[in-house]
Amino acid sequence: MSELRDLYQEIILDHGKSPRNFRKVEASRHQAKGYNPLCGDSVQVFLEIDGAGRIQDAAFQGRGCAISIASASLMTDAIKGKTVDEAKALFDQFRHLVTEDDHGHAHDHDDLGSLVALGGVRQYPSRVKCATLAWHTMVSAAAGEAKSPVTTE
Repeated sequence: MSELRDLYQEIILDHGKSPRNFRKVEASRHQAKGYNPLCGDSVQVFLEIDGAGRIQDAAFQGRGCAISIASASLMTDAIKGKTVDEAKALFDQFRHLVTEDDHGHAHDHDDLGSLVALGGVRQYPSRVKCATLAWHTMVSAAAGEAKSPVTTE
């Protein structure tokens, strides 16, 4: 179990230090900003969605803790090629991973891939908001509701 925990920590540190898809997409019609007032993390998510509702590209910019940045990085990798509905369903699975204690029962997280590395944040409730900030922002960007920043409050 310790080896698995070490691997998960390594994934989080890697994505936190060298985030994937960390760039601004100027022409993106689907973008939103998110902010966590509790710790000051901020993120802006950019999505390129085709006419069929499939996410062709996902990127982000922002600043925050390693968990926040790693989650955004892992999220953008995970949602590329999915439909908006599939990305929202993935968020539901991810939210379950980081918030629910399965009381010793194995919950199927196979669809989450590397995102399971963030499952340990459920032990630290204040960090759940760090892990889900980019996801809430992604949902807002996909819906075109980018009038004001998404917050975790």
